Amino acid sequence: MTTADEMANRLGNYLTRLQGLTRDLRIAVSLCTRLPVAPSAAASEGDVARASWAFPLAGALIGLIAGTVYWLADRLHIPPISASVLALATSILLTGAMHEDGLADTADGLGGGKTREKKLEIMRDSRIGTFGACALGLSLLLRWSALTALEDTRAVAIALIVAHAGARAVLPAFMSLVAPARIDGLSSDAGQPPPISVAVALGLCIVALSIGFGLGAMLTGVVMLAAIGLLLALLARRQIGGQTGDVLGALEQAAEAALLLLATTLL
Repeated sequence: MTTADEMANRLGNYLTRLQGLTRDLRIAVSLCTRLPVAPSAAASEGDVARASWAFPLAGALIGLIAGTVYWLADRLHIPPISASVLALATSILLTGAMHEDGLADTADGLGGGKTREKKLEIMRDSRIGTFGACALGLSLLLRWSALTALEDTRAVAIALIVAHAGARAVLPAFMSLVAPARIDGLSSDAGQPPPISVAVALGLCIVALSIGFGLGAMLTGVVMLAAIGLLLALLARRQIGGQTGDVLGALEQAAEAALLLLATTLL
């Protein structure tokens, strides 16, 4: 084979890998948000699990857009309290309240059901109960109060980007370590992320925490995320036998709130 042929093959392989990474990113963003960026070809079995490495990038995009809205509100001299509401509302609109819905369903199921079957049944019910309403209200209040405590536009933007990226970075590891509670549903259909996707997602989490919060605080953030994931994993395994898409939503919400609260002590 000539040198020209070798270069052509290498270029072809590079372009193929680049196309694969781009497809993964589009799958991740289309799954985590309402943005119309999904690939033209429908995702096949295993595509979502493989693309899970890009979840933190999708989260960073959400945080960036929400932070931009806060910045625009600040330029218009809107008070920080109201600007924080607008930023929070933007992130909810971008995701279609997917994670908020998961948190509410998880709280209702784990808090209200007596048996594993009943808990799973409640979690599939679209209606919200007392436990779900309380969990959702607390999540909104924690995140809103953290943003208002920051006030500085730059700090808010950093906190939003890091929180949204970090909260989604732990999802692939959770999906890999905790088996699905059902044989159907969003989490079960997504499949188990391969080790490389888990490693890349966690690596992106460490990068985001290090750049946004600093190396010392990065360790604190990692410990916080690990503790939240471990506690939720033990609870989900004990009560429903594993994880579901709703449990993943609850994990994202808890992790996002925790990182925003951490940001108030650093920024």
